[in-house]
Order: sequence, then structure tokens, then C-alpha cells
Amino acid sequence: MRVILYSFTIVLASVLTSGSLVAGTNGILEGRTIDKQTHDGIVGVNVTIDGMHLGGTTDSEGYYQINNVRAGVYDVRFSILGYQRIIMKQVTIIPDLRTRLNMELNASVIELNAVEIRTEQPLIQRDQAATEFSIGETKIENLPVSTIQEVVALQPGTTLEGNVCGGKTAEVVYLVDGIQLQDVIGGGLGATLPKSSITALTIYTGGFEAEYGNALSGVINVVTKTGSDRHTIGVRLERDNWLPLEWNEQQDREMELELTASGPLLPRQLSYFTAHTASFSDSRWWQDFREFFPSSISKNYSGLGKLEYEMSPSMKLNLQGIYSLHSWRDYEYSWRYNLDGLPARSRNSYRLTAGISQTLSDHSFYTVSMSEFLLKSRIGEGDKNDLSLQPYEYDFFLRYIIAGERNWWANTRQTITTLKGDYTNQIGKEHFFKTGIELNLYDIYSDLVKYEPQKTYFGKPIADAPMLNYSNTYSYFPRSGSAFIQDKIQFEHDGSNLSLGIRWDFFDPRAERPIVEYIALNSSHDFKQQVTGTTRARFKQQFSPRVALAAPVGPLSFFFLNFGYYFQFPLFDYLYSGINPVQLREGVKNVLTGNPDLEPERTITWEIGFKNGITNNIVWSVTYFQKHTENQVDAKTLVPFDSKYAGDYGFASYVNNAEALARGIEFVVSKEYDERLSGSASYAYMTTEGLSEYVDQQINFAQWGFPVAPTTFPLSWDQRHTFKANIESKLPLGIQSNLILLYNSARPYTYYPTRDGFKPANPTQQFVPNNARMQNVFFLNLKLSKQFMLNEFPKSTLTIYADGRNILNTENVKWIDSNGRIGGELNDPGAYYDPRRVRIGARVEF
Repeated sequence: MRVILYSFTIVLASVLTSGSLVAGTNGILEGRTIDKQTHDGIVGVNVTIDGMHLGGTTDSEGYYQINNVRAGVYDVRFSILGYQRIIMKQVTIIPDLRTRLNMELNASVIELNAVEIRTEQPLIQRDQAATEFSIGETKIENLPVSTIQEVVALQPGTTLEGNVCGGKTAEVVYLVDGIQLQDVIGGGLGATLPKSSITALTIYTGGFEAEYGNALSGVINVVTKTGSDRHTIGVRLERDNWLPLEWNEQQDREMELELTASGPLLPRQLSYFTAHTASFSDSRWWQDFREFFPSSISKNYSGLGKLEYEMSPSMKLNLQGIYSLHSWRDYEYSWRYNLDGLPARSRNSYRLTAGISQTLSDHSFYTVSMSEFLLKSRIGEGDKNDLSLQPYEYDFFLRYIIAGERNWWANTRQTITTLKGDYTNQIGKEHFFKTGIELNLYDIYSDLVKYEPQKTYFGKPIADAPMLNYSNTYSYFPRSGSAFIQDKIQFEHDGSNLSLGIRWDFFDPRAERPIVEYIALNSSHDFKQQVTGTTRARFKQQFSPRVALAAPVGPLSFFFLNFGYYFQFPLFDYLYSGINPVQLREGVKNVLTGNPDLEPERTITWEIGFKNGITNNIVWSVTYFQKHTENQVDAKTLVPFDSKYAGDYGFASYVNNAEALARGIEFVVSKEYDERLSGSASYAYMTTEGLSEYVDQQINFAQWGFPVAPTTFPLSWDQRHTFKANIESKLPLGIQSNLILLYNSARPYTYYPTRDGFKPANPTQQFVPNNARMQNVFFLNLKLSKQFMLNEFPKSTLTIYADGRNILNTENVKWIDSNGRIGGELNDPGAYYDPRRVRIGARVEF
């Protein structure tokens, strides 16, 4: 490991002496300025970006380029003596791409007022040979969404739960300002961000380049706002319970308050930005919760603060802090008469990041960042020794839990220290070169007490069966890192782009794997565990080649192709749970045991597509993709660590033995820059089949005693047909409308009926997972807003809006039991997605 750290130090030193950029936060603004009459290039035009203190000057042929521009929306000024000044409004800078902005200037012998023009940038981004969707802050504000995950769910190739292009939800990586914000124990986004803190959101669903790693299906890249030259304050209040309960019971009793502020602390040197949100909710189950707990059931506080100091026009320092505090109570319909038997939960996270960014020349720039992220999760209150470890009590029909407490207590902590540096350099006019490194140091701690009753596949508890023990305790200090090199080559003769990249990732679990033997004591499969030694878990590394080609086939169209290997390390719970040598020596028998020698999961993906501009503001595209995932983590029902004992179904180890295949075709059409009607529509046909859809599926099959058919089956998120539309329009009276339509065809479920809840109706029927389909899903969401100018305060606005979800109140089915009943034996209303909800709010900015 010392060799690796030494190597990283040497590479980082070389980066600091030559330059770099943090992945996915900055882009390039370039173009050409010409005389409108003669069409000749104009030399010496000053091109500046408002609020950024960045700019450039055109060369002898009228070309300019401004590097290291933070992603976002800006006004760009063009000025030179002898020509009329131009201000281009709402220019969008996309991370990692070149934004081209060409300009024609009118000659003028006298000084005239600047002309303001709303930008209509080309919808075709020719240097993007991947499936990528970029959304700016204005659109995020206008959409009927509340979270980053809801924005992701609107994109082609995604599901409502967050699956991207047929992958699992945990196969998506979230980055905030270029650094991962992940829960490495449980998976998913590690913190909640205020919606008003986001200036740009880029979603890569395929073909992402070598700078992005540890993701199999998608990359969600969030760029947050920075301070401005003018002090601004914004306040937003939103509720869904303005009306009394007697008039409207379709509410979550939810309220959200948001505060933002921005401005200079030292003119043109030091600026700040801060955003904070407080959310309170009783959830859709408030009628049951109010019998046990006071309001509010869920409390969520989140915030972001940022300072940026401009040491010189070419160098900036920044400091950023993020916090997210969430406490809540779970709800299960079978516990509705005993909700205080379910444990309280909390999840608190904090991140502090410091960085330096410098533009070295007209063609190179760098950023180096260091961050520390802390995530603490709790399940249950008090001490773990307070658990009774007694089975809870069911009613006579074994349907509802009427007494007792769930035996579940957990205290987990993960601290991630990240050092990251990236370098960008444009070599000549053809090569756009990037390289970067990253080192992550982890401090992982988990203490879990969890006992669950044994149940049949049909959900009935097995009387007198011992509870299954999922408890574990571990503390480890693993390390991971990566390095990448990437060159995007632009061929001037035809405008083609070729991207070549390779990524190296390593992971050192820094764990000793105990060698355990299970010695049979009798014919009833009773046994004792014996630790015979330990062996060090292997150091793991892999290389990921990436290649992409974008070739124009006309002035408004291009063809693209990409191919790549993608890897993702298993969640730490799959590596470390249940292998604590102290526990094993004490004879603790865990149902499911971790495996620190798990290999990274691997996906081989390729895409081919075509994009065509019908007009300057209408574009359509078609994309076909195929991804084959190997080494998926599953739980194999064998005794772990090469034991000579076998036969007890209740003990298993995580292994790499599952695989999946996803393929599909997507059609997208978009219309922009038309206030009367704009938006997008997409249709996707996709299939996703595999051998396992969650990590402990095989142990459950073994526990239930079903002979599983040795064949692939549709995974539970295999929605064959998906249609999505987003329609923005300007209605009379200046009302802004944003309509979202979401449709997907029926998803699979397993039809395996029973008469008594213990045995299948037909014991000879082979168990085939997901052999039937549910119902189609349809959502219609609508947000209406009206903005008023507050004349008493210059540049101040008041916006009033109504945000309606599922406004048709469609009963969209979420799950069906094995008998084909929606909601199962209890008619659980949780088997349906959320019904109609309407939130009304107001936002003031001044």
C-alpha cells in the first residue's frame, strides 16, 4: 500500500505543477465572431461572462475560447470599438463539453446601447458521443419535482424507482461538484440537497467517459450554484395541507420551507452562496400514525454553503459544506395496529470540501479538491441490549402484528476522505486531453442486531421455528483509488470526434478473511463453527477501456457509437458482515456472511445512435444499447470459506455468480426556445433478464424450499414499453405550465398461488420467478406558476405555484402477491403508488 500512496503522491505533484479540472463541473465556451456584412472574422473582440470574471479575446480569424467555465447558465457580452455591443442571454455551459456560440456583429460608428438576444444554442452537441441529458436550474424550478431522484425518473431509459437502462438502483453513482456523494454501506445518494442549490444536473445513461468510475448503469452529476456580484435572498414556502382535513384528506400533511442567499463579501474577490431546506411530513399514512405519534413523522433538514475567493483572474479557492439530517418512522401495513413496535430511524450526513482551481493558459486549467464525508445511521433508540429478542405476536389469522417489537437495532458510521485532481489541456485544435487521479480512505463501522422470524414464501410465520440471525459487528479501513487518461480528438475536415480513454481502479479491502469449518454434531444439522485461521483478502484492480465516435452526416445530424467496460465495487456490507473473528470464535451463527474477496461487478456496454435536427429548435434521436453484466453479487447457499460442512439452508455467503442482460431502443424528440410550446417526448422498448434481482435472493429460495428453474427470468423492473413527455407552455395571464406524462407497461411479478399460505396450491409446479405481469402504470403531473414583479423592490419577484402529482388520481399498481391479489391478503394500500397530491407554494426573491 505504501507503494500505491507514494505513486499517488508523485502523480499528484506532477498534476499540481502542470494543471487540472474536477470531473464533471466545468466546460468550455468557444466560437467565432464575424462582421455581419462581410462575414470576415473580427480580431480583438472582448468576450466576457457576466458574474464569472472570465473572458477572452478573438484571434486574427475571429475565433475565441474560454476555458474552465463552471457549468451553469450565464449572460455573455461581445464588445469592440466600431461595432454594436451584444449581450447573449441564458447561455448554457454543459460540463465536460464545448459550448459553441458564434456571433455576427453590426458595424457602428457611434456608441449604441447593447442589444440583448436570448440564446438559441444548437440542440445538437456534436462532441457528445454518449446518451446524456442536461437540465438547468430554470427547468428544474419549473418541473413538478422535489428531489434529484425525481428528475432522474423523467429521463428516457429510467424507472420511477431509479433503475437506469436495465440496471439495479445501486448501479448508479451520484456526484456533487465532481466528488461522489455515496452511501458505500447501503448504496444510493448519501445526502439530500436543497433544490435551489442546483445550477445544473447532467444525467449519463450510457457511454460515459473514462473520468467516471465505480458505476455500471448511470452517472448523476450535480453542479451547485456559486455566489454572485449582487446580494440576493430567496424564501420559499410549500404545503399540501392548506385546506382543512374535513375538506381534503388526500394529503401528507407536508410542509417545506427553503431559504437561499447569495452575494459578494469582498467585491470581485470573495463571494458566498447558501441554501437551506426544512421539510416536515406525516406521510400518506398519517391516519394510522396519529394514533401512536405526534406530528411530524418525518423531519428532514438539508443545506449547502459555499465560499469562493478569487485570488487572481486565473486562480480561485473554494470551501463548501453540505449537511443532511433526516429522522423518520417506517410504516408497514401489517404493523398498523402496533406501529410503535417498529424502530425509529435517523440518517445524518455532513461533507466538507476545499478546492483550488487555476487557469494556466488559454488552453489548460486544473482543480485539486479534498473532501471529508461523514454518514451516520441509526435504527432503534437506546442501547442494543434493550432488545427483547422475543418473537412478536400475531393475530389469530397470522395477518397483523398486534404486540411486540421488531428486533432490529443498528448503529453505522462511514467516513470517506477523498483527494482528487484532474488536468485538462487542449493541444492544438484537435486534441482535448484529460487526466486525473483520485484516492479514497474509508473508516467503516457497523454494529447491527437483527433477528427476523422465519416465514414461508407467502408471508406466513413458521410456528416454533428459531429466528434468523442477521446480526454483525465490524470495523475496517479499506482504500480505493483511480487514475484515468482521456483524449477527445476533433477532426476539423468533417467535424468528427473520437474519444479514447482508459481508467484504472484499485480496491484494497484491508481485511483478513477467517477460515471457518462447520463441524456436524448430529443428523439434525446441528453444528459448531471452528475458526482454523485467517487469510488476507486480495488486493483488486482492473482497467476499463472506453471508446466513442461521433461523426456528422449533415449540417444538423450526426451518428455516434460508443463501447466500454464498467466496474463497480460491492457495497461494504457485502464484504464485511458476519466475518468478525471474535464473533465467530464465540460461536455466533449468522444467516448471511460477507465475503471480502468479492470481485467488482462488471458491465460491457455498447451504444449506437443517430441524432437529427429537423430545424434549429427541433431535434430527434434514436439509440440502441446492449449491456451485459457479470459478477453480480448474490448469496449462494453454501457454507462460506471452503468449509467441509454443507446442508443447512439457513447459512450462506455472498458470491459473484449472477449475471444479467439488458437491451433496448430509445426514441427522443425535443423542441426548445419556444415559449408557446416546448418540451420533449420519448419512447423506449427495453428488456432486462437475469439470474438474480437482489443480493439475498438465492438464500430466500433455499429457505422456502423451492426448486428454481435454471433459466434467466425478467427482472422486476423489466418494463418493456415506456413513454414519457414533458410539455412546457405559456398560458393566458402569463401562467407558466409544465405537464409531465409518464407511462410504462406492466412489470413482472411471480404468480405461485397458495390456499393456506404455507404450501403451494400445486406442489409439482416448477417455481419460475416473475412469470406474470401486473398492470400498466400512468401518471399525469402538472405544475402551474405565475410570476409577479414587486415594483416596490427593484429586481424582486413573487412566484405563486401549484404542484400536482398524479392529478388524475390513477390507481397505479406497485406490487401483487403470488395469488394475483393487489395488496395481498390484507388489501394493503401500499401496493399502489401515491395517489393525487397537490402542493401550493410561494417563492419570493429580492
